[in-house]
Amino acid sequence: MALQPDILASTLRILRDKYVDNTFKSIPLIENMESLGLVEKVDGGSKINHPVVLTDHSSLTQLSSGYESVNLAVKDPLRTAEHNWCDFVAPIVLTRKEELSNKGERAKVRILEARLKQTIGMVKREVEKQLLQGNSGILTELETLNGLDANTGWFEELAFGSQTNTVGGIAKSSYPESWQNQVRDVGGAFSTDGISKMQQLIIDVQQYAPEGDVDLILASPLSYGLYKDQLQLQERYTSATEQRNMAGRLGLEFNGARMYISPNLGYDGGAGTKMSMMFLNSKLFNIYFDKDAYFEMSPMEKVSGYVAMSCEMLVRMQIASSNLSGHGIIVNAES
Repeated sequence: MALQPDILASTLRILRDKYVDNTFKSIPLIENMESLGLVEKVDGGSKINHPVVLTDHSSLTQLSSGYESVNLAVKDPLRTAEHNWCDFVAPIVLTRKEELSNKGERAKVRILEARLKQTIGMVKREVEKQLLQGNSGILTELETLNGLDANTGWFEELAFGSQTNTVGGIAKSSYPESWQNQVRDVGGAFSTDGISKMQQLIIDVQQYAPEGDVDLILASPLSYGLYKDQLQLQERYTSATEQRNMAGRLGLEFNGARMYISPNLGYDGGAGTKMSMMFLNSKLFNIYFDKDAYFEMSPMEKVSGYVAMSCEMLVRMQIASSNLSGHGIIVNAES
């Protein structure tokens, strides 16, 4: 007796929760956002409206005699960054021939389980590539952190205060001290200038971040290795518990922030500038999912014109930040 489509769909939904969790554990950015409760599931809508604080509300008045007039000039510090959703879907298919070639209900489930795992892995790789490099040929509506040279993403290599991109519908040039990222250029001399530039970037970020400190650093394989070489006997690793949670991945720290290797960094953004490290403040960063499209599985149905059944996995997501000055990048730290 063939396994009923509704039973197959229910089984896939159960397996989905397991594999979605495992997927996050292999993406340092999303993993940390979720562990800190910053992966938000919201009710759809046509756009994401994310509140940001970009200016001071009022001015101070010193009272020397007590009869001074109070400066009542005020500004509304709240602005709203507007982000479009990125919607995408991936099918999971089981043909009738595969059913007949794999007798037994468990055999069919194993095939679909493998397909589900592969599909979520594909989604993971494509999302990570777009978030960090911005060169996905599919998820072009998912915003990217790569703003090097001609790219339109969040983090530019131009000096703090002179950046020109637009993020969330807000021009960076309109708020040069809060809506622009910090940046330091190692200039290809990590052995002599790398750690110094990293320290300077941390200082830059702490001066402007409205809350919290950098707590997540993503590094290219080369820059991570160069940093590790410089530490020598002063290496500091995370706890044994965290090492287990990271499934054996190295977890160095810098200024208390956990550092992870990202194979999606180290690319040339054009004009010879290489994106080596991203210093992120998780308190200023959010990843949004539509709660009705959070790796949502559709019913298993027969495919018209084919001897097969399929279901679709639907995802709707986007990224947003409350303030860009609390984040920074290190460029040209590949040698």
